[in-house]
Amino acid sequence: MSVPEGWSEVDGALQRDFAFADFASALAFVNRVGELAEAENHHPDVSFGWGRVTLRWWTHSAGGITDRDRDLAARSAALA
Repeated sequence: MSVPEGWSEVDGALQRDFAFADFASALAFVNRVGELAEAENHHPDVSFGWGRVTLRWWTHSAGGITDRDRDLAARSAALA
């Protein structure tokens, strides 16, 4: 299966780093992704700090990347 544009496969997950102008912008993005994740009941691993966010999508029960992860990776990137 293909990896969504802008994403990389890292240790069995789809991973992408996002850059923002400041902490508030990074936090706002994390909150938008959080709303998507809650609505879909599927949650990425999130790491963020001043001006940066890293998302990792994978399905624990499947032990790797699924089509759902690919879809949510693309949808979350559109929120940046």
